[in-house]
Amino acid sequence: MTKVYLAIDQGTTSSRAILFDQNGNSLFTAQKEFRQIFPHPGWVEHDPEEIWQSVLDVCHQVVAQADKDGLKIAGTGITNQRETTLVWDRTTGQPVYNAIVWQDRRTADICAGLTAQGAAAEIEQCTGLVVDPYFSASKIAWILDNVDGARQRAESGELVFGTVETFLIWRLT
Repeated sequence: MTKVYLAIDQGTTSSRAILFDQNGNSLFTAQKEFRQIFPHPGWVEHDPEEIWQSVLDVCHQVVAQADKDGLKIAGTGITNQRETTLVWDRTTGQPVYNAIVWQDRRTADICAGLTAQGAAAEIEQCTGLVVDPYFSASKIAWILDNVDGARQRAESGELVFGTVETFLIWRLT
């Protein structure tokens, strides 16, 4: 059997699965778009279940083609859409809220507050990142503060968080 490699490209507007041969040539590609959610000006969300289903759909398509052609998938890699952030139940894998997309600016006030408190330099020193709504920490804080019961569940160890690739790996394993 010829070995091939599966790349899962979970992007901002669609999910793709691509099979590559050992020389890096693309053999098969499948792509599926999913819905963008704009609940308020400056807010951008994705339904994690739609992301998950789009990834499953495109993977099934290319794996079926690989099986048909007698190809063996030797490895898988995942790329994802930057700092889009999710919080989900550790046991069930169910998200507690939509994914907050990297473009979302709802946490600008949280970030401004941290900067006003003089925390920006320490945060940058510890993380190498500037204080900005683009990054995951303020999105997680927003979810914990605005989704009923989320903070208590997180503090009791029931919830986990990550960016999209983390959620996909959680679900795939």
